[in-house]
Amino acid sequence: MTRPLNRQLHLNLFLMSRGHHESAWRHPDASPLALTDLELYAKSARLAEAATFDAVFLADSLVAATGARSAPSNGLEPLTLLSALAALTSRIGLIGTASTTYSHPYTLARQFASLDHISKGRAGWNIVTSWAPQAAANYGLAQNVEHGERYRIAEEFLEAVDSLWRSYPADAVVDNRAEGYYHDASLIQPANYNGDAIKTHGPLNIPGSPQGRPVYIQAGQSDTGRAFAARWAEAIFTAHTSKESAQAFYTDIKAQAIAHGRRAQDIVILPGISAAIGSTRHEAKQVWEELNDLTSPEVGLTRLSNRFGGHDFSAVPLDRRLTRDDFPDPNLVEASKSRVVGYVDMVLREGLTLRQLLRRLAGARGHFTATGTPEEIADTITDWFQTGAADGFNVMPPILHSQFELFTSEVVPLLRKRGLFRSEYEGHTLRSHFGLTSSATHT
Repeated sequence: MTRPLNRQLHLNLFLMSRGHHESAWRHPDASPLALTDLELYAKSARLAEAATFDAVFLADSLVAATGARSAPSNGLEPLTLLSALAALTSRIGLIGTASTTYSHPYTLARQFASLDHISKGRAGWNIVTSWAPQAAANYGLAQNVEHGERYRIAEEFLEAVDSLWRSYPADAVVDNRAEGYYHDASLIQPANYNGDAIKTHGPLNIPGSPQGRPVYIQAGQSDTGRAFAARWAEAIFTAHTSKESAQAFYTDIKAQAIAHGRRAQDIVILPGISAAIGSTRHEAKQVWEELNDLTSPEVGLTRLSNRFGGHDFSAVPLDRRLTRDDFPDPNLVEASKSRVVGYVDMVLREGLTLRQLLRRLAGARGHFTATGTPEEIADTITDWFQTGAADGFNVMPPILHSQFELFTSEVVPLLRKRGLFRSEYEGHTLRSHFGLTSSATHT
């Protein structure tokens, strides 16, 4: 596959808690602000915008953490928070997560269209299917929706939302005060979407937003998730622990997109990177050591069990090298299948013990972790970008705000000096930051 010579790197800030390491909330360098304090997120967004990042991104969970020892998960609801951040920023993109499993297309279409209007064209939707076993009960269902069915629902959901966003085009608003015509009713048409699982009449009651519609982002890595992303996604958040895995994913997704009649550049692929930065490599390693010393095996075991659909790992010795037999068959897991396959592959490839696995996952939950000086981190980013592993990165600072401040002040200038990253915004919308066309074609 030929990549344009003048490609520009994309950088997205993935905001989570007081940092991405599960014990970051306890670290003395972490922000003292509560996870429900707007300023915690506003400061991060302002730092990212000053560094000309493409966007900030908020994940979401539809279940509450339980147990006395657990990593904090009481962050604010994404779309509400992003609407507040829209008023506190002017250029950076705003990406929020919303589930196709437990949302209604009409409600979600209104919410994201509103965010796109409020932000003047900076909204993006991270499309997820919900796998947490407790989520079904929270929405009044007796059991969780199985993996294949979740993606069948998601296909219909996207078709329905897409139809709703097209049902009331922006040019239908004429706002003719003199003659008393607010809109041209002939241009507004019902969506009339009638699927097996999703039905909605429409039209939407909000006109087309500044980008035409928000940008579609997706994160599925299973075979089903990849096929879904190749059809719909305009940006992909993906998790890899090695460059080789990222390269294989990158090549596969671009090829599938082309098979759908799209161009390779119609999808921006952004692996996650959690980088511990220090003035020396030893200093950077100390960041991970300090964070790992604050972790609790109980927290890690709970997280690992949830990923593997409730499997009990408590009988596995912490310091014995793991084997494949210590895990349930990843293909039978009804959660995030691709992520658990990655965990098992990493364990077998690196010969990890359970304690080592828990510490690796505490840092970035299966995303790539890097350690080093600003120059070394910039070298890694450059290498992945130039060798077909990434179009950019979903930056996951291990500690907020200290490690992100180092990334923006020390790593970003090096990437600019190499001609890889912008020094100022060229457009005003998220779509323009990602270098995307005004609308995507789906087949």
